[in-house]
Parts: sequence; structure tokens; C-alpha cells
Amino acid sequence: MVETDFSVLPPKSGWDLHCHTVFSDGTQSVEFMVHEAWRRMLHGVAITDHDTTAGWTAAQEAAERLGEPVVRGTEITAVDDGVSVHMLAFQYNPRSQHISRLFADTRKARLERTKKMVALISQDYPIDWDDVLAQVKEGERTTIGRPHIADALVAAGVYPNRSAAFAGIVSTRNRYYVPTPSPTTHEVVRAVGEAGGVCVIAHAGDPMRNRRLLSDAQIETLIDEGLDGLEVWHRGHDEFQRRRLLGIAKRHDLLVTGGSDWHGAGKPNVLGECLTDDDTVKEIVARGAISLAGVDAANLG
Repeated sequence: MVETDFSVLPPKSGWDLHCHTVFSDGTQSVEFMVHEAWRRMLHGVAITDHDTTAGWTAAQEAAERLGEPVVRGTEITAVDDGVSVHMLAFQYNPRSQHISRLFADTRKARLERTKKMVALISQDYPIDWDDVLAQVKEGERTTIGRPHIADALVAAGVYPNRSAAFAGIVSTRNRYYVPTPSPTTHEVVRAVGEAGGVCVIAHAGDPMRNRRLLSDAQIETLIDEGLDGLEVWHRGHDEFQRRRLLGIAKRHDLLVTGGSDWHGAGKPNVLGECLTDDDTVKEIVARGAISLAGVDAANLG
């Protein structure tokens, strides 16, 4: 059993368990991410690119080369009664048929949705599909989405940076927005469980992401179905949401994680700004189906 500190203050040292690279919508390589985690003296880092495991091999290699341990994971896009939900899946078997099929379907849906958005935007702004593809750094292995549209708009001089584009025409509130067909949160919990992984809801209390947040009842239904934890330490959570999520975690003996949601230059988020404590990472590794990259789990801490 993990003894979690349920104070409202986040860990001062530990692991960043929410990071993105060029294999989805991050701007930096896996090697850079791992080296930066080492440079900042983090205890370890997690790769959590969207709906893919394409960067896992590079993460394993970088972890071994630099001696910086890496938790392997994925951020999965889901929906729960009209609420868009991002879920972090850690240390699961990537060969599981259910989760592999889920990723393939979601990536295909993301690609088609992105093409539709570009077709709409190109009627009014000087970008086309080739401009978007020019922003993709790992070819077909990259999960393509709205950030690549934003980067194409930046390259075309429409916006000064990605954040400005997301505040403008790439926003979910803009007329160019096309939703992505996504699996339900219930299917994600099942798929991650079948793959032997650990499932955590990311930034569930961030009001900038949804007009309506997941309710306590929605979260508790997922807990009954096998949800393992909640990402509490995230820049999008104010003190009220931290207390709320910590309360749910305490009542149901959930794991509590933290992560920066780092995207390199794609967001202002700084690697290591929100962390997960060592004991929680040990529990994630113990529950997971695969080994920790870069170090023997017995040597953690």
C-alpha cells in the first residue's frame, strides 16, 4: 500500500510523469527529453505521447545510455458523457490486442479529423495539408493533430507561436474545430487493465480544457471499473481542484501523480514543474506489466 501525503503541497523532488515528444505534439526528441530530465536532476521521467508507443524504443535506448530511468506510457484521448478526457496509461504491454486496436482507430480518426480542419482553414488562411505535414518530425509514426495545424499557421506567419494559434482559430470554440471520435473512458480503463497497465486520469480539474469537468460521480464510476489514480499536480489545477481530487483519491486509495504536460517549445510548461513522488512511481512499476526503462526497479530510491 502506498502511503501518500495528501497535503495540498506537491512533491519538491521526484518524477515528471507527463511529457510529450516529436512522436506526437511535442517539439523535442526523446533523447532531448531524457537528457533534460537528467540535467534538471529529476529522479526520472515518463514518455506519454498521444495514442502511440512509437517513441518507446528511443526512450529505452536513451534511458540506458544516460542512466536516467524512464516510465513508458501514453496519453489516451477519451470521452465520458460529452466530456473530453485525457487518460495516462503507464507500463502496459504494448502488444495487447485491445489497446493496439484502440490506438490504431484513434490515430486514424485523428488524421481524418485534422485533414477536415485543414480543408476548412485553408479556405481563409494560407496553409494546406502539405504545410501541416512539413511540421511532422517522425513521419507516419507521429500522432498528427491540432498542434501541427498550429505550427503550420506559425510558419505561415499567421500567429507568433503555437499558444496564440490555440487561443485563436485552432481553438475548440472556433468554427473550424472538428471533434475527434474517441473511445469512452470506460473502454480505456478496460483496455489498459487488459494490457496490465496503470490508468490515471490526467488534469481532470483543469477548466481551460472543458466547459464541463468530470463530476465526482463520473470519476467514482471509473474507480469501480479499475481506474488506478488521478493526476493532481498539474499547472491547470487551482487549490480547490487539488483539494477535490486529493479527497477523491484519499477516499478510494488511489495513486496521486504529477506531471508538467511538457511539450518542448510547444507550450510554456517547464519539464519538472510538477512531480510524482518516488513511492508512487515504485507502485506504478510494481503494478505494471513491463520493466522500468534504464534501471532495475529494485534499485529505485
